[in-house]
Amino acid sequence: MNDAHLHLVVNHFPIIGTILALGILITGMFLKNNSVKNTAYVLFIVAAIFAALSMQTGEGAEEMVEDMPSIGKQIIHEHEEIAEKLALALYVLAGISLAGLFLNFKNHSKAKFVSIIALIVAVATVFIAQLVGTSGGEIRHTEIRAKTNSSDLLQDTENTIKVDKEHNEK
Repeated sequence: MNDAHLHLVVNHFPIIGTILALGILITGMFLKNNSVKNTAYVLFIVAAIFAALSMQTGEGAEEMVEDMPSIGKQIIHEHEEIAEKLALALYVLAGISLAGLFLNFKNHSKAKFVSIIALIVAVATVFIAQLVGTSGGEIRHTEIRAKTNSSDLLQDTENTIKVDKEHNEK
């Protein structure tokens, strides 16, 4: 299994996990249930761990695909820049989550305040995650890129098919 494959395996959890954890956190806040909020905090921490793994495997994946036709270094660079922002946001959210877990276990009066801060940061993080997911998808899925000119998409598809055939012949 190479870095590109590993990247595809681990890169979805920081996005999906953060969205899921946000929903769980909102539910926990609505129900005023610390156990539900703690579940969200743990998911935020796991999402941050997977973000670190995604960043590590992303470098190797970049090396493998950056020179392929219809990909190029610019689109990967844009994805990498946004991904770095997501990783940072998830690391901050994991720190807040650790604080939230600790304060919930101690039944501290500031636990509710920390859950509100976590909610605000999580909403912003989900927005960044959407940008990362879209930019990552655009690397290989030319049909979702901003340019929608049919002839450009056809040329990109023909180039991709040519590269795939060359790869399969090896």
